[in-house]
Amino acid sequence: MAIDIKSVDEALMTTRAVRRRLDLERPVDQQILLDCIDIAEQAPSGGNQGSRRWIIVRDQRTKDRLAEIYMEAAGKWMIEAHNKIEGTGHPQEKVMASAAHLATHLAQCQAIVFPTIIGVHDGSGRPGLFDSVIQSVWSFCVALRARGLGTAWTTAILARQNELTDLLGIPDDVTPIAMLPVGWMKGSSVKLAPRLPAREITYIDGFARTWERGPSESPSVADGPGCVAEADIKASPEIVWQFVTDINFGSDHSPEFTGARWADGAGGPSLGAKFFGSNKHDAIGEWEVPCFVNQFEPERRFGWITSDVDNPGAQWWFELDRIAGATRLRYRLILGPGPSGLTAAIERMPDKEARIIAGRIGEHRANMQSVVDAIKVAAEDATPKVKKSGTQAPLAPPYQP
Repeated sequence: MAIDIKSVDEALMTTRAVRRRLDLERPVDQQILLDCIDIAEQAPSGGNQGSRRWIIVRDQRTKDRLAEIYMEAAGKWMIEAHNKIEGTGHPQEKVMASAAHLATHLAQCQAIVFPTIIGVHDGSGRPGLFDSVIQSVWSFCVALRARGLGTAWTTAILARQNELTDLLGIPDDVTPIAMLPVGWMKGSSVKLAPRLPAREITYIDGFARTWERGPSESPSVADGPGCVAEADIKASPEIVWQFVTDINFGSDHSPEFTGARWADGAGGPSLGAKFFGSNKHDAIGEWEVPCFVNQFEPERRFGWITSDVDNPGAQWWFELDRIAGATRLRYRLILGPGPSGLTAAIERMPDKEARIIAGRIGEHRANMQSVVDAIKVAAEDATPKVKKSGTQAPLAPPYQP
């Protein structure tokens, strides 16, 4: 049978955590749930042992008690967090509104499904338990989506695991994995979620090593080799931005970058502004390179290209993303397509271009990570230790709401 790739892709890309759009009134036929579990059970399982066990809760008294446990585990916190940030434009406002809605209406859901697995994780970090169940639960979620139903993968109730297992009669040697409230979806349209492109988060032949194109069979500068350094910083983007746009900050934390100065007439960081960066390297010597700011979105992106606007030797930029209680900072580099310090070495040894690029990328990434780590320290030190009242919500709990 030929598989309709577009339909499969659509189901995979539009399976979302559904809470507020669950229809609490429309009955869900038991057979639909069983059909979806049959599909889910075809997922891979360690040793092909088939150790997954599923619990479907329909009884109202049991759902009422589950709602009470869930409320004590995290529901009250979710409702309080939502009330605190409602109407403020906080980045977690929609998420917390959705979580609070589920906490308030869990007992009204048509069905609540608990996937479990025989066994107890030994904490060793070795695969063998969760790797035999998570893919199955996801298949269940996608199968629901394909039929017009929705659910949300939640784990907050596991904070009260003893009460949960007592209520459902789950034995000590069986582990509950998640709680899935199920219902028909209100409406059928689902927007794609904002996600980074594969090229930006996929590393080839080593962590944090990126390629703008290719790489070709014989990797070269024409393929756009690059790298990324990242850190989650417990500070607001406003604070992190001050260090990101300080063009001299990295000189104290990178063994290669020695400083920078704004060109005459440049009043500081702005789109199109020019500055000069000074560098030194044991194999290359000392040099100064002109840099042109080509990315400037306050508290979001700051970047520059080197040497030539039309044919840059390298492209550098910072990206700031606000996440729960923190800022995720990414520092990115793409070499080329124009000539740079690598050019002379490659011209002398063209047969070793791939090795030269790999070595240079390794040096850059180490220096970039040192700078990012230093920004993290500086920004967190500059952040008030006592949070101000108002729009900030507490950090997310260690479970999915």
